[in-house]
Amino acid sequence: MPMEKRAAQFAPFAALTGYNDAVTEAARLTDDRVELTEEAMGELDRKVREAMAEDREIRIVYYVPDDRKAGGAYHDATGRIQKVRGGEIVMERGERIPLRNIIEIV
Repeated sequence: MPMEKRAAQFAPFAALTGYNDAVTEAARLTDDRVELTEEAMGELDRKVREAMAEDREIRIVYYVPDDRKAGGAYHDATGRIQKVRGGEIVMERGERIPLRNIIEIV
């Protein structure tokens, strides 16, 4: 038997193609979205207006829904607000954050 064929019989075999990917995806954790009260949303609106008027740097914590499963993750962006338009905040570095996804402004 030639060497190439002899080596092939000991090659790894994946009987369940895609199984490891499915297990990894199922194990990946997501967070639930926090719903803010009207009072909390009013406070966020005030903070956005103050930050724009004072042209100061802020940190925004916001929710990003997951594309593949229920839930999502919380991210943060730091910088100055360039503008608020069309239901989203545009940061100076070009990040676009939907207003409905903002959880906290510091």
